[in-house]
Amino acid sequence: MLIARAPVRISLGGGGTDLAAYYRPYGGMVISAAIDKYFYTFISRGAQDEGVQVISSDYRTFYRHDPRQPFFWDGNLQLPRAILHHFGVEREYDVFLASEVPPGTGLGSSGSVAVTLVRALSTLSDIPMSRQEIAETAAYIEIEKMGMPVGKQDQYIAAFGGVKVITFAADGVTVEPLQLDDTTLERLESRLILFFTGSSRESSNILEHQKRASEKRDPAVIDALHAIKALAHNMRSFLELGDLDGFGQLLDESWHEKKKLAPNVSSSGIDRWYALARQHGAVGGKVTGAGGGGFLMLYCPVDRQAAVTQALEADGLVRMNFHFDFQGATVLLNTLSRTNGVQAQPSWATARIAALR
Repeated sequence: MLIARAPVRISLGGGGTDLAAYYRPYGGMVISAAIDKYFYTFISRGAQDEGVQVISSDYRTFYRHDPRQPFFWDGNLQLPRAILHHFGVEREYDVFLASEVPPGTGLGSSGSVAVTLVRALSTLSDIPMSRQEIAETAAYIEIEKMGMPVGKQDQYIAAFGGVKVITFAADGVTVEPLQLDDTTLERLESRLILFFTGSSRESSNILEHQKRASEKRDPAVIDALHAIKALAHNMRSFLELGDLDGFGQLLDESWHEKKKLAPNVSSSGIDRWYALARQHGAVGGKVTGAGGGGFLMLYCPVDRQAAVTQALEADGLVRMNFHFDFQGATVLLNTLSRTNGVQAQPSWATARIAALR
């Protein structure tokens, strides 16, 4: 058995500037925090002459590959199938996928899926990979191989863990830890609260709209992204100076800019819940991920959290406790050895780095 996991995340600032349509011409920057809710990959060995099987507990679906047929990744479970194809794993193994959070809730779950599978399959295939290589390989498969309209924030924070400043440019991605002392880090964690709105959403529609608008240089979207990036830089300064309430106020400003990116980022229900939270003491907040549903993240002083929680739960939301994660993508158990069932292929990131050398 091989067990790997990767954390999901909350984006504190700069969300949306990690899409290539924006960061290639302008540069992007996000502040992102991994949290202790995980996506797991379990790999066990089956019969050597049988095809690989994939089971997802979250989507309650199953896929089996016939090893006599070409390997495609259309239909159900496209992402794990594309990653299995990338590593040349087409027979002998059973792959079980499970998450601690519902899919489509704005916590970067698809990036975590990609990262934990890359971490697991690179280990199974005996291909050593750095965290940077794991993140870039996962991003390549989602964005280039599959054509998904997603950014790179989720793959990087899932691979690295922690609370990070991630900078995106046409020539590469840089990951730095946010410079917080232990006391400030604990205070920040204690003042961020998450509420599940009870609905998931298809983020690809929102991100596709933003991608097209960025490619067309839509002034409203580009100006909003410029503002979101500038606010993220200011957030970094406030956080590293220990001014958490100042960060919370910038979070509110950034949410108003985010709502300009696409027509369905917010909704009447989300606006009502956000106003209710502010009335009871929250300083700022946002809907996690691209928007449209999922989790509502709030910055709220500890002494006001009981009132905010009571008000939002009375209106149907559910609070989810969490802590920051500092491990990133991790193999928890590995009793599998490399066999002929795995035709090891060099990852895209490994091959690219080797070529640059």
